Amino acid sequence: MSFFQHIETRNELADFLGIPRKKLTHLLYVQRIENCYHVFEVPKRAGGTRVICAPTGDLKSLQRSLARRLQEHCLRCREERGLSVNIAHAFQPRRGIITNAYIHRNKRYVFNTDLEDFFGSIHFGRIRGYFQKNEYFQMPAEVATILAQLCCYQGKLPQGAPTSPVLSNLICEILDFRILKIAKHYKLDYTRYADDLTFSTNDKTFCSRYDAFYQQLQKEIRRAGFAVNEKKTRLEYRDARQTVTGLVVNRKLSVDRCYCRETRAMAHTLYKTGEYRIQGAAGTMAQLEGRFAFINQLDRYENKHSLSKPRDFKTLNGRERQYQKFLFYRYFYANTHPLIVTEGKTDILYLKAALMNLHRRYPELVVRQPDGTFAFQVRFLRRSKRLRYFFDLSLDGADAMKNLYELYTGKGAHWKTAYYPYFLALSGKKPQWPVILVYDNEINDKTRPISKLLHSIGMGEEGKERLKKSLKEQLVAGGNLYLVTHPLAEGKSASEIEDLFAERTRAVVIDGRGLSLRDDYDPQVSYGKDAFSKYVLSHYQTIDFVRFIPLLDRIRDAVAETQAAEQEPEGV
Repeated sequence: MSFFQHIETRNELADFLGIPRKKLTHLLYVQRIENCYHVFEVPKRAGGTRVICAPTGDLKSLQRSLARRLQEHCLRCREERGLSVNIAHAFQPRRGIITNAYIHRNKRYVFNTDLEDFFGSIHFGRIRGYFQKNEYFQMPAEVATILAQLCCYQGKLPQGAPTSPVLSNLICEILDFRILKIAKHYKLDYTRYADDLTFSTNDKTFCSRYDAFYQQLQKEIRRAGFAVNEKKTRLEYRDARQTVTGLVVNRKLSVDRCYCRETRAMAHTLYKTGEYRIQGAAGTMAQLEGRFAFINQLDRYENKHSLSKPRDFKTLNGRERQYQKFLFYRYFYANTHPLIVTEGKTDILYLKAALMNLHRRYPELVVRQPDGTFAFQVRFLRRSKRLRYFFDLSLDGADAMKNLYELYTGKGAHWKTAYYPYFLALSGKKPQWPVILVYDNEINDKTRPISKLLHSIGMGEEGKERLKKSLKEQLVAGGNLYLVTHPLAEGKSASEIEDLFAERTRAVVIDGRGLSLRDDYDPQVSYGKDAFSKYVLSHYQTIDFVRFIPLLDRIRDAVAETQAAEQEPEGV
């Protein structure tokens, strides 16, 4: 079954969405949809909070599947009808606030308005009616009702559900076409970003026809079951600042300079005092990161689409350097838990499995909950494209880890600031938690990542011999950056973390294949580190992790040392 129009019953809907029939029935009538949401508040970029209603468990998975199916179905229907819809820019692939604002740059007049209580205005009855009557769907009443139940919380579209963005765009599609007709009559370009409606023109006569246009627009919006938010309605002229979805559009796209200055000032206050305020209230780290990300997205867009020679971490502009500084502060100086940085993603699974197995020995690092789950008291760095761009931390691999040392100390050729002494001098306070670089014990091999790091920091043979015994080194004097490694496997001059497992564990056969630690293994006869790490995590209770104890001891020691140093007065 490949089309929504072919679905006649609840069971067919379950099959279409790839969910067991009994599970769908249980979700609807036993567990009940209203009990499947987590409601919380998140800070807005400009201050205040937004209520998020996020689905959990099976409902979350089902909504993700449904959202994907809805998007695919509508794209197919539009292609069959030869329709190209370029009005909506929110929640769409390859579109966003930049593509939305780009259409309105360098215009004589820019008019913005807002739909009041956007998601709340799209209620259960509208969604059910849409699935029943819209030509893309035309579904039976029973199935339309079930779909509306699955997509609504307390009788309306919840902000935070995977299905809400695509459904809001679908329901607004007719409104968009009607408004587009009005816009063309008045020689206006029109786009919509969620609940933000924007119109622009170079037509000199628009001012004299503005009242008539606005009356028609309000009438059409009311007809569609929405209301105009008068507080956010404004007409902007070329000789003043014109903004669209937060971006200045007078000549070329840019972020408001005042907003950038305010963000830098907030960050400086945070670095100095450990706190800052936004609109009179205490600000959060997430709010400030949201502001930096908003400023940065235009640079990121231009770097991808406009520059003949894209920038990288070596050639950041001033705004990007401010964002880099903030990211270092958040993740490596003001981190809220011990942060472990591993050579690869598989190492994270090994360490998690070892901690779960040995949780009684390491209560400072992991706690077993009453329900049998584990609460890790450490965090593992998840490498991202953003960290790769700002810190040259590649998505996998160990060679880039030495960049963290260079960021701390400013000793690398490409880093303009030594961030650790900068933040220490500004705040007068040492970090509370360590950043721990976990390396394979390959000190004797000059071509391996740990040896390259030791060469970068200028460690001589005496220091290397000391490290071979201690397995731990504080990389910044008095600071929170540590290197730890594991003991050498017996009879080896260099060993990987996989060597810590007993031979019977490394010899396990999965789907008739044996383990290969080579990057170029033959998948027909062997499996690699990725499959092995998943096996280790799922069998943590029965695997012997005794050889991990020296490594975990060093991690625990680094945590204790950092906390003790943080409590000492500066200069001690």
